[in-house]
Amino acid sequence: MLVPILLATAQDIVITASLVPEDTASTPASAMVLDLETIDRLGEPLAPALLRLTPSASVESSGPAGSLSQVRIRGAEANHTLLFIDGIRANDPAAGDIPRFELLNADIVSRIEVVRGPQSALWGSDAIGGVVAINGVAARQPARSASLEGGSFGFGRIGGSAAIVSDKAEAAVAVGYQRAQGIDAFSESGEREGYRNLAIRARGSWAFAPGFELGASGFSLAGRSEFDGFDPLTFRRAETLDHSRNRMSAGRLWLSGGDAQRGLSGTVSASQLGSSNRNFVGREEINRTSGARRLFGGQLQYRFTTGPLRHTAVVGLEHEREEFHARDTLYFGASNQDRSRSRQAMTAEWRSELSAMILDVAVRKDLFSAFRDSTSLRASALMRLGGGISLAGSYSEGIAQPTFFDLFGFFPGTFAGNPRLRPERSRGFEASLRIRRGRFEAALTGYRQRLNAEIVDVFDPTTFRASAVNRAESSRRSGLEAELAWSIGGAVRLGANYSYLRASEPGVLPDTELREVRRPRHSGAVFVNGKLGRFVYGASLAYTGARFDNDFDMFPARRVRLKPYWLAGARIAYEVRPGLELFARASNLFDANYQDVFGYRTEGRGFFAGIRLGER
Repeated sequence: MLVPILLATAQDIVITASLVPEDTASTPASAMVLDLETIDRLGEPLAPALLRLTPSASVESSGPAGSLSQVRIRGAEANHTLLFIDGIRANDPAAGDIPRFELLNADIVSRIEVVRGPQSALWGSDAIGGVVAINGVAARQPARSASLEGGSFGFGRIGGSAAIVSDKAEAAVAVGYQRAQGIDAFSESGEREGYRNLAIRARGSWAFAPGFELGASGFSLAGRSEFDGFDPLTFRRAETLDHSRNRMSAGRLWLSGGDAQRGLSGTVSASQLGSSNRNFVGREEINRTSGARRLFGGQLQYRFTTGPLRHTAVVGLEHEREEFHARDTLYFGASNQDRSRSRQAMTAEWRSELSAMILDVAVRKDLFSAFRDSTSLRASALMRLGGGISLAGSYSEGIAQPTFFDLFGFFPGTFAGNPRLRPERSRGFEASLRIRRGRFEAALTGYRQRLNAEIVDVFDPTTFRASAVNRAESSRRSGLEAELAWSIGGAVRLGANYSYLRASEPGVLPDTELREVRRPRHSGAVFVNGKLGRFVYGASLAYTGARFDNDFDMFPARRVRLKPYWLAGARIAYEVRPGLELFARASNLFDANYQDVFGYRTEGRGFFAGIRLGER
């Protein structure tokens, strides 16, 4: 069920709110979990549609489904969200460290976890807005499934998964392929921009001795997306034949041992990620970037008690190396470059728990090869007041190191990176009131954050060249989040949330503020799913309020207002017999005419139908 973490069932755990998994009712963090049942019942093809239901998240797609999609949590930037896929750090080093959400085929997603607010004391760079973890839980029972779907906009989708479980081993694999002809994002009469992607995920573990486990996980994402680019003479958006081909593959090995419930335990792991992004006009490749990330880490945790207090102490070490490569034909190789950097980190967390009080402190030291070292802190507490009421609060810090493009990006005559940049830093407070009574649960959270040394582009109107600098003034973000959930057995599971956000950056004149673009002040969602006899259903309604964007077709660029919109989706399935299901799905039921990014049209109402065999 898609609910705030405090609204999940008692046996659920949250993976990324601490260095060790926590019971959902015992974490002070603001988080949300979307489980496999809800993912299947809503039936969305791509993960960004599911993330729209997250409080304080702004999701922008630059055109129809499959286009570049960015997620901003609590007013942060797109590269301030840290993505994990099966425990692998998955932000793309070859694309400005942004998560490639548009490549995340929902057929390989078994669980989504979102932790909001700065989390760099636990996870390091990029965790300023929050952390998104895909999957995160292993197979617990044997299962097999296959599905086929087709419908509007030339959409087709096929997927399958399988899991095997024994006393000492388990393994799961999922694969999904989808494609669509799409719509014309520039006008109503031009060529349509479609996409296709193929995604594979695999995970397995083996308990080779009492208390010891060896495991491996991996994923591969590949996509092709068509889009309208810019006229090379006027530099305005135009009907073009641009398309990009993107690939990302990664694998992780780990070895864990000890008693994770009490006493000493630990894990060592190694992961490798590679990515490639190639841009074309027609059949001609104009440039490409590629990146790699290797990460080695180890963690020890010790659980013990002193009288009525239960303690968990955790220490961890990491070593990371990243590479970046750029090639072009458009400028005859002028932007070609090869770069690398490394980072070491030390992390410590201490958690103490009474029946009515939980205290948690985490601190992390990042040692960068190219920047000044950084220390991040998080201190949080949760107090149970009785009667199902609790209070939670935290102070937390976040950092984001400059991207390779910020430092070294180069386009002759238009942009040159700045190798003297330093990491961005954020700090903030949050407090929440939570209620859990029977089948009704609710939460109200308020937060304030400040971003310092923000990296922004600056433009010289005399030379027409741009670069990047650290802003001297601070950007401010604050807001409220209201969440509730209610269930009636398995027949109805209802959730809702509303978010209010104030996100501002320094204005041109001294002591002035300017509302940040692509951040709606008001947003929210209502979602429901359940089972009635042989019918299984899911539906969602997401609201995105008015916000601003920049129109770069004008010089100088002007600020434009994007109108608010509602996005409604629904899926209903009929179980013909056990293991055979027929279903129908609808997207954008209200046929909203909306834009997430100025000048890029999105799809209208769509209808789809399909069949599923087995269960995931």
